[in-house]
Parts: sequence; C-alpha cells; structure tokens
Amino acid sequence: MEPSAHVDTFARDHLPPQDQWPVFLLDNPDVAYPARFNCATELLDRTIEAGHGERPAIWSDVNGTAQATTYHELLALVNRSAHVLVDEMGLQPGNRVLLRGPNTLQMAVAALAALKAGLVLVPTMPLLRAKELKQIIDKAHISAALCDTRLTEELERCRDPQGEFFCPGLEQIRLFHDDAADSLETLAASKPDQFTACDTASDDVCLIAFTSGTTGLPKGCMHFHRDVLMMCDLFPRHVLKPTASDIFCGTPPLAFTFGLGGLLCFPLRAGASTVLMERLTPETLLQIVERFHATVMFTAPTFYRQMAPLVPRFDISSLKKTVSAGEALPDSTRHLWREASGIEMTDGIGGTELIHIFISAAGDQIRPHAIGRAVPGYTVRAVDDAMQPVAPGVIGKLAVRGPTGCRYLADERQTKFVRDGWNLPGDSVYLDEDGYVFYQARADDMIVSAGYNISGPEVESVLLQHDAVAECGVIGVPDETRGQIVKAFVVLNPGFKPDDTMVAQLQDYVKNNVAPYKYPRLIAFVDALPRTETGKLKRFALRTL
Repeated sequence: MEPSAHVDTFARDHLPPQDQWPVFLLDNPDVAYPARFNCATELLDRTIEAGHGERPAIWSDVNGTAQATTYHELLALVNRSAHVLVDEMGLQPGNRVLLRGPNTLQMAVAALAALKAGLVLVPTMPLLRAKELKQIIDKAHISAALCDTRLTEELERCRDPQGEFFCPGLEQIRLFHDDAADSLETLAASKPDQFTACDTASDDVCLIAFTSGTTGLPKGCMHFHRDVLMMCDLFPRHVLKPTASDIFCGTPPLAFTFGLGGLLCFPLRAGASTVLMERLTPETLLQIVERFHATVMFTAPTFYRQMAPLVPRFDISSLKKTVSAGEALPDSTRHLWREASGIEMTDGIGGTELIHIFISAAGDQIRPHAIGRAVPGYTVRAVDDAMQPVAPGVIGKLAVRGPTGCRYLADERQTKFVRDGWNLPGDSVYLDEDGYVFYQARADDMIVSAGYNISGPEVESVLLQHDAVAECGVIGVPDETRGQIVKAFVVLNPGFKPDDTMVAQLQDYVKNNVAPYKYPRLIAFVDALPRTETGKLKRFALRTL
C-alpha cells in the first residue's frame, strides 16, 4: 500500500488482513489513477478546471424559491468548512467524523469538507436512534460529529454520562444548518475560501459506510479515495452515461452509498447538477422533476410504483433516465412505470460492500426479467457451495470481482462475505449464456417447499400485477409437511376487501400465472409493510408479524 497521509492510523490498522481481501481487478484504464489524490479535489477542483465553475452544482429549496449553488460557490463553502474542521475542531487526517443529516446542501458541504481534510467520513441515516449510533461510534472510535441541528436529540444521548448509550470517546459535536455563533456555517463564513487538500494516498480509507437494513451488529464497509472515483467512472460511464447538462434528483439518503453516488458524486464527476431535498414523497418527487426539469432520477422500486398513477398530473417531459436499486425490481413495476412515463427503467444491483452498482443494463441492452450484465470492470458468476461455477440457467450464489470490494472494519464476517477472492453479496441468481443476471432472492430468503426452490420476489412480482394489490412481501414459513410454505403479506388498494374471497382470488391468480406450486398457501392482509429508511423491505421483520 502507498504511504498513508493519516496521522491517526486507526482505519488502516483495522482493515482486514490482506489475505482476506477479495481479488481486485485494477488493470483497467477506467480506474488507472495516480498513487496519491484526494477524491474531494477530483470531484470539485478538477471539475472546475474542466470549465464547469459557473454551472449549477447543487439546487436547493430556500423558503419556496429554487436556489442554485455553482461549482465555484460550492468549492468555497467546502474549503471554508474544511478550515473549521482543522482549525477550530483540531481534527487530524485519519480521524473518523460522524455525519448526521438529511439530503441538503449543508450535508453535502460537510461531507466534502471532511474528505478534503483527509478525515474518514462515517455517514449515518437520519432515523437512527441512540442505541444504533452508539454501536457505530464505539466500533469506529469516533471522536467528533457533524450534525444537522434538527437531529441532535439522539446524538446528545450518546454524550450523557448518566445514560445507557454514553460514548466516552465522542468529544465534540459541531452543528450545521444552524445560525448559532459556533455552528459550522457561522465559523466557516470568516475562513479563507482556499484550502490545501490533504495529500491522501489513493488507498487511504476515506469512508466507512455502515450497512443498512440488516440484523445484528452493524458492519462497517471501508472504502478508499480511489473507490469513490471508481463508483463514478464505471456504472455512470458505461451504463448511465450522464452529461454536464443533466440534472439529478431522487430519494436515497446521502448517508447510503446509493445516494452518495447517485445524488452527489456522479453529478459532480460529470459537471452536472443535483437537486438535494429532504422528506420527499412520490408526489413531491414528481414535483421536483417538473420544477427543476430533472433528467435523471434515483429511487427504489416502491416509489416508482407509487408514482406511476400520479404521472399524468405533472410535466415530467425533461426526465430521460430512471435508475432503480436497493431491492429487486418487479417486472410489474417496470411495466407500470414504462406505461406511465414512457421511460425504460435502468435496474441495478449493488451493495455497500462494493460501494455502488456492479450489475446493470440500460436502453437496448435491457433483457426481459434480467437485472443486466456485469458493469464493465466487474466480472460475475453464479457458484455452488464449493465456489464452483454453475451452468447457465442453474440457480447459484452470486459472486463478483472488480476494482472495488469488501473490507469490513474489524469484523469476523469478512470471511463469510469474501471467499476465494470473490465477493459474495448473499443473492441467489442464475445467468444465461450471454451473462445476463436473473435475480431470484436473497440467499437466506429462498423458499424451499416440498423440494421446490421458490423465489419470493417472483411471487411478489405476480401478485403486484393484480389490480387489488398495492404492495406485498413474500417469505417462507415453517411447515411440518413441506418444510416451508409460501406466505404473502399484502397491502390492498382502496376499494378491495381483505376477506377469504380475496385470498382465493389472489391464490388463483398466482397459480394461473406461474407454476402452481409457487402460490402463497397463506395470505395476511396488512396496512403497511416494514421498510428501511432506504426503502428496502424488511423481510426479517415480516417473520415476526
């Protein structure tokens, strides 16, 4: 590894042993980076040098008025804030800094400033509670936090010496989105708008992204400065193909790598602009498209399904590309969105461990029912329990290699995610002869009933085609005779009754559209499905209902 710029070497010291790392495919001109660079400098200073300084970088809503922050203005805000982190807070390269806030200009500035100062960014979801924050703070040995002033309550509980979630190592919290005398913005206002970026190595850790939607202790995924650029230079370059004229929008939090890439890093790398808004609904997201003439959208399948019937109320003619990730995209949702918007969805599968999307397809490369193929730079296969490739059409475990990969922060689960140099995201898939990947389920969620392998997402996709079904989740539940049987949790559309007649209708509908053995023998009607903040269905939570 290149000599580190970190004074605080905790992050590099707590990488897994290199013999537990995946094989990294770095012999690729797309990711041929110098040995030393700072990713924030590449995303901002270099983009300005390319001639984009006066273009809008980030769009915000300020008291109902659209406000553009240009690249030059954003750079000045970032540089001044970086001075606060170093001069006022005394932070040194390699220190971990927790970041807590919704999708706002101030959140983006804080993130980029931390990266530019050579800190290790640890972004967290706004809805996390003190118990979850404590797990992250303790595991990453975090001494400082940058927090939106509206989200301080749970974090302050981690500073209460008398409380059960006290974090003695958390020495200081600096607020933003705040006009107090000691806030990040107020202090930054008097700082120089020039800042010399930390001379970080390309393989210095700059991001610890904790996984979302999982059970047990959180897993911290460690990414280098080079990884941040790699996520910008592979999926966007080869599949999304953004230009400087694009305007990005969407719902994933910047604390989630899907959002960090899609709503901040991708647009900055392209010299494009992004609309950062908090607390979006399907209706207000469509309003954003109409108001800001957005051209690229990132959100989860559930949002696309809920937006489809609302499309006729808005002018979304500017919208050209829509990206779905985070969970399986049902075919019914793809069709519904295409009929409503005229746009063919770009589906993708990625993961926090690999930082972003590594399988996708767009335009005429899309194949029915498939997610897509390996993004150039990655290679994928389906393997059996012995890590041997299975034949086309045979379901196996997804295995992937590329220039990014899993390096957990001091976590014994590293050896479960990485085997024989391959990343194992935990998905069951099959590949066709052309390398297209067909998602089946999370490996732990495959339903085995009377010897048959049944994909929960496939049953969900069929149910969602029925007029009565607004949302659904499908799991396997224990059964003495069959081992497991299929159970569906269904949210009905208004006007439909949750009775035995509806159960029979839905069961018959599934039998008539896929192999009959896949039909749900149990159906429970619920008012809502449990989802994570990023929109993923909490299947583990369904098992407790």
